[in-house]
Amino acid sequence: MPGRSSSNSGSAGFISFSGVESALSSLKSFQSFISSGMDTASSVALDLVETQTEVSSEHSMDKAMVEFAIMDRELSQYVQAVQSAINHVKEEPLEKIPDLKLLVEKKFLALQSKNSDADFQNNEKFVQFKQQLKDLRKRSVKPKEAERHNEFSQIKGQDAGRAGNGLQAEREADGTERLDEDMIVTQSQTNFTCPITQLEMKKPVKNKVCGHTYEEEAIVRIIESKHKRKKKACCPKIGCSHTDVKMSDLIQDEVLRRAIESHKKKKDRPSE
Repeated sequence: MPGRSSSNSGSAGFISFSGVESALSSLKSFQSFISSGMDTASSVALDLVETQTEVSSEHSMDKAMVEFAIMDRELSQYVQAVQSAINHVKEEPLEKIPDLKLLVEKKFLALQSKNSDADFQNNEKFVQFKQQLKDLRKRSVKPKEAERHNEFSQIKGQDAGRAGNGLQAEREADGTERLDEDMIVTQSQTNFTCPITQLEMKKPVKNKVCGHTYEEEAIVRIIESKHKRKKKACCPKIGCSHTDVKMSDLIQDEVLRRAIESHKKKKDRPSE
């Protein structure tokens, strides 16, 4: 039987699974390639939404993410089936040891029989991908709404001007437009500021538990410092009740990073 060797002692303790465990190690490393593929597909999908490319292209990235999630699930289940089979064989007397290959297939099929679309909600990369698309679409809508509001204000001012109050109405419309722009900029700057450094973030990470964002380096430093002293790290956002922030709670906030970069480009762009 592949992956099994034994001595003449008749003890299951002398069975070697080194070959199987080496193959398992290779399979686990392959999961990192799937993770990288999901990161790439996610980034491309966000680019498509940001540039307002046709929906069909965005949909193809969504399908790619589903395929990656399926591959990740199947690979995880196969690894789980192999490990379960090895543990099963180790507990059996040598003379009763079953065929390892058939046992793995049986356990793998048993795991697959429980699969459902709801499993994707347990795939962190897939869930993060869907949330980032949702967040980016929201951010894309706000500037358009502000632009339409400004256009409405200008038209209103022009109509009022034709009614005899031209100069005053134009000033009011111009003032409303500037006020809207100032509100948008102020809100953006607030969202872009790290609650720890009080500076504009460069690599923002979001806390999955409370939803607050921080500069990655700053929050990691706080967590590591607290853990070294055997203490829990609290969320540094004022008023937040989350008192045990862990490294595993943090995810890259790609949407916010893109928004910050876009804001910075507009700010640095020479005025016409």
